[in-house]
Amino acid sequence: MFEVSDAQKIGVGLAGFGIFFLFLGMIMLFDKSLLALGNILFISGLAAVIGRERTFRFFFQRHKIKGSIAFFGGIFIVLFGWPVVGMIFEAYGFFLLFSGFFPVAINFLRRVPILGMILNMPGISKLINWLETPTGQEFN
Repeated sequence: MFEVSDAQKIGVGLAGFGIFFLFLGMIMLFDKSLLALGNILFISGLAAVIGRERTFRFFFQRHKIKGSIAFFGGIFIVLFGWPVVGMIFEAYGFFLLFSGFFPVAINFLRRVPILGMILNMPGISKLINWLETPTGQEFN
């Protein structure tokens, strides 16, 4: 096993609260303050879990700069009062930044007993297989 430090435990909590506030902000018809709070908590939680230097390196890699600009640009657009447009930019940036993790996450979710059956249903399986393919490759 591996040790989980107190800072990493706090980071998981911060990231979880960030996702919760983002979800709550969308439920409350894109409330600007809840979305901004969710963004700040999520990014600070990510930095606490993997460290400030690794977080900085993750966001500012040469091949991820387009996703980083869209993600952080979306955060600034939300802060300037256009929450719907900002969340669209953030979602696009999030997809570009974390698309490399989708195959690993999908393979894990397919092994979960009930969820795996749902993900292997004919219509859903085709969508999941499309998400699982790396960006730039054609899906048949």
